[in-house]
Amino acid sequence: MTALVSATSDRNRRSVDAELHELQRQTYGYFQHETNPDNGLVIDKTAPGWPASIAATGMALACYPVSVERGFMSRTAAVQRTLGTLRFFWNSPQGTESDATGYQGFYYHFLDMQTGRRAWECELSTVDTTFLLAGALMAAMYFDADSTDEAEIRTLGVALYRRANWQWAQNGGATVTHGWKPETGFLPYRWEGYDEALLLYVLGLGSPTFPLPQESYAAWTSTYQWKHCFGQDYLYAGSLFTHQLSHVWIDFRDIQDAFMRGKGIDYFENSRRATLAQQKYAIENPLGFKSYGSHCWGITASEGPGPGRLKVDGVEHELFDYVARGVPYGPDDGTLAPWAVVASLPFAPEVVMPTIDYCIYQAKLTQFNSYGFKASFNPSHPGEPGNPYGWWVSPWHFGLNQGPIVLMIENHRSGLPWRLMRACPPIAAGLQRAGFTGGWLQDNVATDPATANGLLSTSRRTA
Repeated sequence: MTALVSATSDRNRRSVDAELHELQRQTYGYFQHETNPDNGLVIDKTAPGWPASIAATGMALACYPVSVERGFMSRTAAVQRTLGTLRFFWNSPQGTESDATGYQGFYYHFLDMQTGRRAWECELSTVDTTFLLAGALMAAMYFDADSTDEAEIRTLGVALYRRANWQWAQNGGATVTHGWKPETGFLPYRWEGYDEALLLYVLGLGSPTFPLPQESYAAWTSTYQWKHCFGQDYLYAGSLFTHQLSHVWIDFRDIQDAFMRGKGIDYFENSRRATLAQQKYAIENPLGFKSYGSHCWGITASEGPGPGRLKVDGVEHELFDYVARGVPYGPDDGTLAPWAVVASLPFAPEVVMPTIDYCIYQAKLTQFNSYGFKASFNPSHPGEPGNPYGWWVSPWHFGLNQGPIVLMIENHRSGLPWRLMRACPPIAAGLQRAGFTGGWLQDNVATDPATANGLLSTSRRTA
């Protein structure tokens, strides 16, 4: 009997791994086909005429190592794609001109897919630049061969990171601003309150050239909100993605800053609790949306069927387009995002895997799509007449959604992204300057950004 149970368990594990592998492969296709091969820019959204997203491009840089390890592309092809991307950003115009690509080492949120110049009069984005630089650093850690091309990847990845002027981005304040426009100057908003800026502060603190002062991290954490929601005590942020994006690159297991030491948990456990609160919210379904439940949840910033109104079982609800949906305070219009569920896989696989199965096999959310899951769906909304799902499904894919699927599945399967970035000196330096201790950081020598040259470890692949 024991042997039979063991054999069944082995088959189940192989089946789950094969399912995750196929989802990774499908999702990675976005970066394979929705990228300009001449400059490496990745389109933000699969809509006609849409610009590139620097955050999606950073996700692509991080996904290329995974694609090599999983056999989705050759190492040679990945080197050429990565090198072309890094060369573009290093050589693209930096300045105060309204059509430049960036300024002070930061880049505009959206860029023209062909020219690489600023699109839509958008902002110079500090957090989207953070994702771009994190991807560049991961590429620098992975491509460790002695070849001329891979050496140039390492040089450019570090050089781009060193060029970012984090002190300028503070604009004289303690925390970091959201961004800047040449027409009007700095945006009035700052990165305050727990969110995806955790990665931003770590990279800023770890800079060997323009490091954030340690006081900036303390100023940020002073704006945290600790709450009890749906049976969980955790550091609050409403949209699920805010508990995930920094974790794409950094392994927060068993390391703590002063805030988390005071709470007796780490940020990984915090994200697990946020994930469980999301599922519990869907089970209780306080607004009465259709299909919400233990296998149907995932509320985050996403596209929806709005603007408009929708009546569900006699109750009228407001519908939204793209908005930061969240739990438990909303907004919630019945729109769910399967990518955000997948991105919680490392935190709570026991609740995420059944939901992935639901989305694939019952909701059939990969059946009619080119790149795995579409961005979002709304089971309460009937969608357009004759649509193959029977409810509203976003017609688009977004690069910023695709990357976390590939990368967080890989963190769950092998931990490759986390291993690469644990050996990255700026990450270790930034975490240590933020006051993190314990776990894998104990094996890292503290790095002073004032003296660090950004040199990469020679043991990148095995750290």
